[in-house]
Amino acid sequence: MENPVPHRARKRFGQHFLHDSGVVRRIVDHLELNPEEILCEIGPGRGALSDRLVETGNPLHLIEIDRDLVPTLVDRYSASPQVNVHEQDALRLDLGTLNPDSQMVLVGNLPYNISTALLIHLLSQSKQVSRMVFMVQKEVGDRLSAQSGNKSYGRLTVMMSRVFEIVSLFDVGPEAFSPPPKVWSSVLLFSPREAPLGPSVNSSDFEALVRQSFAHRRKTLRNTLKGFCSEEVIRTAGIDPSARPETLSPEDFARLTVLCGQSEC
Repeated sequence: MENPVPHRARKRFGQHFLHDSGVVRRIVDHLELNPEEILCEIGPGRGALSDRLVETGNPLHLIEIDRDLVPTLVDRYSASPQVNVHEQDALRLDLGTLNPDSQMVLVGNLPYNISTALLIHLLSQSKQVSRMVFMVQKEVGDRLSAQSGNKSYGRLTVMMSRVFEIVSLFDVGPEAFSPPPKVWSSVLLFSPREAPLGPSVNSSDFEALVRQSFAHRRKTLRNTLKGFCSEEVIRTAGIDPSARPETLSPEDFARLTVLCGQSEC
């Protein structure tokens, strides 16, 4: 492969192009690919990571929103028939349209400005995901891998960790990118659980309750869930109404969602 294509990073797309070959190699190694698995890279950019993914020989879908990069990527991988380049907003990505018959392995250096929204978007498609290896801003990575009681633990932690087992693999410094960001990044592995933690819930109800719980994270559940759940319901779920939301596990939130749905709070 030639060197990654020259392209000026655009702020509106949150572009920081990865160029460190060592980091690229470690990301691909952590994918632990089988030959038949289908890959989907979100935000290929200049193609530094894509080049290594193409070398695996696995079928590969590249999702790129920057229309100026798409023709160059198409030309770059024209000799690799297993590669499909899609000009598309990842926030509207439907994995079923790419591969309706089996799960996919997702990978990418996610733009900082959409990483949280994108992860929530993919949450509803978790049954089509074999695993995901994503690079995100370190602050977001710390939130995703935080345990209850930790100051980084929050809405995103609860939403994602209920469905995925999340492991922080390694951190990456700003010098690995062009242009270099002002913060460090983290690479994380997301592995879907056999079943979401806690009882089965309505996804919209669960998200609404979790969002409300962390809307004022310094407040107790008694206060922040007023209008959602009565103190009696909170106690019935085995939770102290004076507890703060960051002390609850995803199972706690799921149990509370079920009980709130059964009661007029």
